[in-house]
Amino acid sequence: MRPVAYILKMYPRFSETFVLSEILELERQSVALHVFSLKKPDDGVFHADVARVRARVTYLPESTVLAPRAFAEAHRAVYQKNPRRYRTALRLALARRRTASLKHFLQAGYIAPVVDRLGVAHVHAHFASGPAAVALHLHRLTGIPYSFTAHAKDIYIDTVDRTELARKLRSARFAVTVSDYNRRHLEQLAGDGRIVRIYNGLDLGRFSPNGRRDDPPLILAVGRLIEKKGFADLIHACALLRDRGCRFRCQIVGKGALAAELRSRIGELGLGSLVELTGPIPRERLLELYPRASVVVAPCVVGSDGNRDGLPTVLIEALALGIPVVATGVTGIPELVEDGRTGLLVPEHDPAALASAIDRVITERAAGEALARAGRAHVEREFELTTNVSRLRSLFEESAA
Repeated sequence: MRPVAYILKMYPRFSETFVLSEILELERQSVALHVFSLKKPDDGVFHADVARVRARVTYLPESTVLAPRAFAEAHRAVYQKNPRRYRTALRLALARRRTASLKHFLQAGYIAPVVDRLGVAHVHAHFASGPAAVALHLHRLTGIPYSFTAHAKDIYIDTVDRTELARKLRSARFAVTVSDYNRRHLEQLAGDGRIVRIYNGLDLGRFSPNGRRDDPPLILAVGRLIEKKGFADLIHACALLRDRGCRFRCQIVGKGALAAELRSRIGELGLGSLVELTGPIPRERLLELYPRASVVVAPCVVGSDGNRDGLPTVLIEALALGIPVVATGVTGIPELVEDGRTGLLVPEHDPAALASAIDRVITERAAGEALARAGRAHVEREFELTTNVSRLRSLFEESAA
């Protein structure tokens, strides 16, 4: 099979371990990849697995103003190859009457000569926002079929242009999304577009139950410190647990815009000795921390701007490692966490219910372990990396053929 091009907003991105795992597994399955990153990474910390990726990465100039010659030369080459196709693509970009549309068109024109030189058979983007827009313009410029994976913010946030999202879905060879909840949402927009649900997979050889729980019990939460993660509710729940006399400590792993606000809330509630914001932790260190937890909590909420999680990777990882989980029933989470069978679900924005569920898992150890075992079995059936990436590879091969 000829190469597949991946278009990403930023590569590598610390929070997007699912993209990294997918790329590594595609390469293991002998798919040749070339990554186009619209931005250079700015996280300042990387997972060790990034070094295992063989694909070359092309970083686009982040400003067409600062690199006018590079963009002009690329677009001239595209125009000379097929003037009629280029004029049509440009007309469609300008018809949007938005600066972002023109920017994405210029970025696609920069990529086009590279994918032509590489003999790329298919283009895949992660996220239905900017990367998918660039893939659509690239398709118009070159005729190469494209697809994209839709996650959560890129399809639910209030600023999403539903008409433009529908256009991306209909023009794509197919679109992938990470939950059946998302699939149903997208099918309402797609018309005759093809929507395929493929869960984010895990390498279950690396994620296998092991280790010993901390004493006092460790409550672990992992994610960006932003509204949709619901960590303010978790901090409130920890105050309720303390007031009940429950023995525990809590670690919230991640970084984000709400760090100062959450830290202030911890201080106001007098939880400084019990709740810690650890900052971001590389995946290899997180794998050492997970088994020490008695429960992993994902108190996700629908944000004030409509933003929400799709199906948090942290929950898949926790269940794969045999750790009980407590979560809210937002979006696709109930497809993984079946209340009372593979974990416990509580309503969003309900710290009292969250505290009770955490307390139950910590105090009823045997029941919690039973939930975790059922969760591991569910992950083995539905979230195995090799199987799920094989489905994606087959879609690429079908498109290329």
